[in-house]
Amino acid sequence: MAARFRFRLESLLKLRRSLEQAAQRALARTLERREAAREHLERLRQAGVETVESRSVPAGQPVDLERWRAAERYLVVLERQIREAGEQLREAEARVVTARQELVRAHRAHLMLVRLKERRQELHALEMLREEAREMDEMAVLRYRHGPVLTGGGAREVSP
Repeated sequence: MAARFRFRLESLLKLRRSLEQAAQRALARTLERREAAREHLERLRQAGVETVESRSVPAGQPVDLERWRAAERYLVVLERQIREAGEQLREAEARVVTARQELVRAHRAHLMLVRLKERRQELHALEMLREEAREMDEMAVLRYRHGPVLTGGGAREVSP
């Protein structure tokens, strides 16, 4: 009876598969955070453009200096926020790169075990074929040693 293949590192393979999936989820979360940081930066830049456009006054109209000063103060605050958002975006980009590297590492570790399992399965199948061939050879030798099977001498077909 052929022995069934059993991969002794199956539990480690499952662990590596789960670690790879965890790395995929972590990468997805960092990509979402990076996208949120990018959108936040874009909103701040758009607010800056809108504030600059709001300062323009049609020709011949009086300029409201208080509103102008408030817009200038807001632009200063926006510039600082834009710098901070830009820094946050760069940090998010760095985290994405790190998460991608972790995913690649986890994927390689998982793939290494998958390939090992495949090689061991192939070796097991080859060994089972050899075992089967050896058993067939043994049966052939035993048949030969016990003599040929009588097919025509003892049993005759009778025709009516």
